[in-house]
Amino acid sequence: MNRNIVIVGGGYIGAELARRLDPVADITLVEPRAAFVHAAAMIRAVVQPELLDRALLPYDNLLTRGRVIRERATAIDSDGVTLADGRRLMADIIVVATGSGYAAPFKPNGGDVDTLRQANAASHAAVMNARSVAIIGAGAVGIELAGEIKAARPACEVTLVSDTASLLPTYPPRLGAEMERQLSVLGVTLQLGRRVTALPTKTAPFSEIVSLDNGETIRADLVFPATGACPRTDLLTPLPDARIGADGRVVADRWMRPSALPNVLAAGDAVDLGDAMTIVATTRQVPWLERAIRSMLAGRQLDRTPPYTPWRNPPILLPLGPQMGASYLPPAGVQGPIPTRLIKGRALFVPKHRRQFGLGG
Repeated sequence: MNRNIVIVGGGYIGAELARRLDPVADITLVEPRAAFVHAAAMIRAVVQPELLDRALLPYDNLLTRGRVIRERATAIDSDGVTLADGRRLMADIIVVATGSGYAAPFKPNGGDVDTLRQANAASHAAVMNARSVAIIGAGAVGIELAGEIKAARPACEVTLVSDTASLLPTYPPRLGAEMERQLSVLGVTLQLGRRVTALPTKTAPFSEIVSLDNGETIRADLVFPATGACPRTDLLTPLPDARIGADGRVVADRWMRPSALPNVLAAGDAVDLGDAMTIVATTRQVPWLERAIRSMLAGRQLDRTPPYTPWRNPPILLPLGPQMGASYLPPAGVQGPIPTRLIKGRALFVPKHRRQFGLGG
């Protein structure tokens, strides 16, 4: 007998897991947006807005047997999921993959992609008209954005501000050094080990003078906040015995259970599984989830499944526009522009994801 699986969230975890389990279970994917947002392409879309339509992927062809319900989930319990319109979806297994939010225009802040389109159009116009741009935050998004802007508009002055003394300090030092070298070649000004005293907003670009903790100020025509993702935990925190970790994510056990409910699993940015909040983490979590759920469907207890183990040395690919960039790819180590361009920089995995959603590459 087929069992009902409800997956809440149609991002990198939810959509791919639903697609993989579609042949073996009754799958319902709950997602309020009309299309999957391929976030890895949203950075370049700031300077190449024509990329947006290729990176917004409708859910229509994702599943063959299952269904996608365009609605917001409001509550979870051991029996199922409650939707905003009052409907109840009964489920034997529930997977919560609600992900995280980020500043516009890199992720949509509303329930649909229209807000993302508007944010992209506004940001593109602002970048094209700006003589100077400051980016606050030098994680992957901030670094890539600096590279994309300089690749598209070499004459634009770009300043990248990091509160760490070096770039990417959680990775091998050679990677950060290589990124600093290439950014310097592009003409990006680096302000390392500097904190911004206050930001008027962390959710959208703005035009104001930015003050640093050393007393200096940055006067830029446009400022992008890129200070990190915010986990979406609203559905998880009310669950029995759920607890929030130091980074604001719900702590899950080694079998991706975020609470005392044995049939509720969670993955992705909303939960702490030992991985960072990156797309790379999902590529490890989805295969484990698929194996674990297939085992549960076969009648085996989840505890008898080998537990999830996070990335020990997670890879990262950081294009700086279509031609430059660097990557850390264990066991090969730090790689330069050519491998980065061939693997990610040239197409940003857009064709791959379009094929997964039943669209032309």
